[in-house]
Amino acid sequence: MNAIEIKHLSFKYGNEDKLVIDDLSMTVRKGSFVAVLGRNASGKSTLAKLINGLIAPLSGEITVCGLDGKVAENSFEIRKRCGIVFQNPDNQAVATIVEDDVAFGPENVGVGREEIAERIEFALSATGTEKFRSSQISKLSGGQKQRVAIAGVLALKPEILILDESTSMLDPRGRNEVMGVVKKLNEEGMTVLVITHYMDEVYAADEVFVMHEGRIIGSGTPEKIFADEKTLEKAGLELPTPAKIAKRLNSLGVAVGTPLTKEGLRNDLCALLRKN
Repeated sequence: MNAIEIKHLSFKYGNEDKLVIDDLSMTVRKGSFVAVLGRNASGKSTLAKLINGLIAPLSGEITVCGLDGKVAENSFEIRKRCGIVFQNPDNQAVATIVEDDVAFGPENVGVGREEIAERIEFALSATGTEKFRSSQISKLSGGQKQRVAIAGVLALKPEILILDESTSMLDPRGRNEVMGVVKKLNEEGMTVLVITHYMDEVYAADEVFVMHEGRIIGSGTPEKIFADEKTLEKAGLELPTPAKIAKRLNSLGVAVGTPLTKEGLRNDLCALLRKN
């Protein structure tokens, strides 16, 4: 079953001539972890807003959780089922205290008091933010704030979680915190769509889509995408550092395979040293 189905989708802002999304088609399977890669202005954030129902397409078809995204009456239901976390967590905070912020979404869609309490516990537990529940959001670190933003979305019990450049303002530790939460949620059955330009965030994805000028110019497993340097070059992207090192070593006759992560490269090097 598919969580998202998009066929020949197009979109442009206002009276602009240039299409931001140009004849784009893609499918996201339910329960999968999908990454959309692209440089700034490639159209990937606009794609996230189209999926979430924040904007309507110019043409084409889009179905989210079985709902037609072109039907205005479906927008509210789509937003309940498809939660989105944006780049800056400060822009998503609506309360000063963590627990109140997490409760905001369910309260605004009419969830009962007892169920709201249950959803707060679920969301805080899922994101590892229980110890922050009474803290002021302004005093948290960037990674902690973003985890709270994810908790606020999870309290709505969405079927799909979209991260739109949600780690771009974080340091490596904060990025690891957030991606750890996201991978855990996906392992528990949630459909996850990560919009990013960080190559090292996609190695665990089931499928990767590469965007350039509003189009999908490449798709496949991370291994397939990282092996297709022409497509990456066209999109203005580079291989992650471990893959670059592995490529160089292989060219020098040191057979380390095609590891995509630091851990994978280390393990391949250790195995090679033990063999010799």
